[in-house]
Amino acid sequence: MSTITGGAGPQSALYLDDLKIGDRFCSAEHALDEQQIMAFARQFDPQPFHLSDAAAKSTLFAGLAASGWHTAAITMRLLVTSGMPLQDGVIGSGGEISWPQPTRASDILHVESEVLEITPSRSRPDRGMVKLRSETRNQRGELLQLFVSKLVVSRKPA
Repeated sequence: MSTITGGAGPQSALYLDDLKIGDRFCSAEHALDEQQIMAFARQFDPQPFHLSDAAAKSTLFAGLAASGWHTAAITMRLLVTSGMPLQDGVIGSGGEISWPQPTRASDILHVESEVLEITPSRSRPDRGMVKLRSETRNQRGELLQLFVSKLVVSRKPA
């Protein structure tokens, strides 16, 4: 098992053959603020609890909360830019996502990922599938998003 931490310089791109079950990856950080939350919400998820702290006070969020899709988008950026250096990119083929608690304007996000399964393709020898558990956490270590994804990962060229 190895751990790769993002943001510490250039990383070598990884192929399916380089990965092992239990490998862990930790991304760089992303600091969130009210302006980012409201800008994303205005464009993609215009609900009152994402657009106004005052309006959000009377909701189950009890204050401004980022859209879960905003948290997912930040997670994707962190995975791609510093989280898991896959040769041909982070290519998803499905997954399950949950948001145990809201992401807030003061949160500093990072993603901790672990390889759960590796399955070489029988019909396409140039690739395989990786099941990856990615936890998006804030600066206090609180779990904000859990994403278990299935990724298409290239094998090393023959």
